Amino acid sequence: MSREHQSLLAVRDVSLNFGGLRVLSDVTLEVRRREILAIIGPNGAGKTALLNCINGFYRPQRGQIYFEGQKIVGMRPDKIAALGIARTFQNIELYSGLSTLANIMAGRHVLMKRGFLANSIFFGWTLKEEVRHRKVAEEIIDFLELQAVRKNVVAVLPYGIRKRVELGRALAMEPKVLLLDEPLAGMNIEEKEDMARFILDIFEGQQSVYNESFVLKNGVNSIVLVEHDMGVVMDIADRVVVLDFGRKIAEGSPAEIKNNPQVIKAYLGESG
Repeated sequence: MSREHQSLLAVRDVSLNFGGLRVLSDVTLEVRRREILAIIGPNGAGKTALLNCINGFYRPQRGQIYFEGQKIVGMRPDKIAALGIARTFQNIELYSGLSTLANIMAGRHVLMKRGFLANSIFFGWTLKEEVRHRKVAEEIIDFLELQAVRKNVVAVLPYGIRKRVELGRALAMEPKVLLLDEPLAGMNIEEKEDMARFILDIFEGQQSVYNESFVLKNGVNSIVLVEHDMGVVMDIADRVVVLDFGRKIAEGSPAEIKNNPQVIKAYLGESG
C-alpha cells in the first residue's frame, strides 16, 4: 500500500506562487488517521495558503494532494468538502445576516440529497430530510453551548461566540478532516480554554449530546490546527509541522519542536 493510502491526507511537494512571490516551496506532510496535527510558523509563513490549497481555494503550480488516496488538486472546493474536508477561517466567514441556527444549517448543504425542485415543494422526503438536518444542527448548538443565541443574528454576537458558530458550521458538514485556521485568535483566556476543550471533545468523540446519529457514527477522524498560541499547541497536538517563508523546516512531537534550534530561531525567538 502506498504512503498516500496509509495517510488520511497527504501533501506532496506542493509549491504555490503568486506572480513572482513564492508562497509555498516543495511542502510535504501527511495527516495520519486519528491525530491532531498542528502547523505553526511566523506570520507570512504560508500556513493559511497551505490550508487554501488543501480545500481547493488555491491551486498549486506544482505538487499533489491526496485525500484517502484520491488526488484532489484541481477539484472545486465544494467537491472537496463533500469528500469530507471542512474548515474554519482565520477571518470569520459567516452569513452575518442569518441566525446561528441558519449558519449551522448552511453547513449541511453538501449532505442534502434533494434537488432544487424538491426543496421548493417541501413535502414528503424533502420534509423528512429537513427534519433530520435540523436535528443535527440542534445537537451541534447544544454541544457548543450556543442555545442562548440560536435565534440571534450572528452579526451582533460577540467575537468569541461567532468563532464558535463557525466551528459549528464546519462540524455540520460531518467532516473526516477538520481544518482549523487560528480558531483561538482574538479570544480571551476563558474563551480559549472553552475552544480548546471543544476541539479535544470533537477529536475524542465523547460528546453524549451527539449520540449515535452524528459524531460517534460519523465523527472527525483527524484535525489540522493552525495556531499561534504555543501553549495550546503543545498541550493538544500529537505532531507539529513548522513552516518558515513557505518551507517546512521541522516536524516532530511537541517536545521535539519545542527544543528544535531552527524553530527557536525562526519562530519562538532566540534562547538566552
